[in-house]
Amino acid sequence: MIDSSLTSGLSPLHKMKAFYELLKPRLSFLVTFSSAFGYMLGGATSINWYNFAALCLGGFLVSGASVTINQVKEISYDKLMKRTLGRPLPTQRITPLEANIFAFLCLFVGLGLLYVFTNPLTVVFSFLSMILYSYVYTPLKRVGPIAVFIGAIPGALPPLIGWIAVTGSISFEALIIFGIQFIWQFPHFWAIAWVSDEDYKKAGFKLLPGGGKKDLNTAINIMTYTLFLLPMGLFPAYLGLTGINSAVIVTICGVLFLAQTFVLMKDNSRKSALRIMFGSFLYLPIVQIAFLLDKI
Repeated sequence: MIDSSLTSGLSPLHKMKAFYELLKPRLSFLVTFSSAFGYMLGGATSINWYNFAALCLGGFLVSGASVTINQVKEISYDKLMKRTLGRPLPTQRITPLEANIFAFLCLFVGLGLLYVFTNPLTVVFSFLSMILYSYVYTPLKRVGPIAVFIGAIPGALPPLIGWIAVTGSISFEALIIFGIQFIWQFPHFWAIAWVSDEDYKKAGFKLLPGGGKKDLNTAINIMTYTLFLLPMGLFPAYLGLTGINSAVIVTICGVLFLAQTFVLMKDNSRKSALRIMFGSFLYLPIVQIAFLLDKI
């Protein structure tokens, strides 16, 4: 039961701030950055800046709609976890009805911008990403680690969507940049799940692989997927999409990222998992920027 007096008592400024929080701006900006990366990599010599701006804003809004729907569906679980109990819905600063209307408006405007300024295929994949994240990945989090595999798909779609927005098609090169971000999702997700394991257990989320424990088996899984990033990161250079400079940077980043997983395998500590989590946040933008600079 939502206490309407709590939501109606907010000032317009605080209400706007609560709606902004619903968008999970840091996550949505990361999604936008990846889309922008795909757009610029696919059309480095012929960028339409109006279309580029529409892609960024539209992508941000669609991402915001997705995470808002996620929060509506998980209100009761967010109340149980320390990391989420301060969100707008558990604190009743926003009602579920308001959040649903807000999500619909963000989705409508976001997809509308993409339709007008890019192409229908971009709209289709953006809508698919929202469906997979909000209506497939979200409920599967309480089922088992299969959720990570499903969640990795919408998580890896932004660079592919950016590529499609500028080229209007899906090429092998586009699938490679999708693949890199897809593989990256696994050590990224599992490191977060390791660090937040106690909180996740309160909500019944089952994201760690194997037996769902913080043990050597999970650490080996994290190491294995991180290892795959090394050859995957070299494919753009091999295909001629980028050059030798980015290949060197990607290899160095991959080796450093991989080294962190060996430490986790050795000590199975939260501190080591935390380093992998922060390492994953650094790896992706550094690699994507390196690709762009080499392409330009």
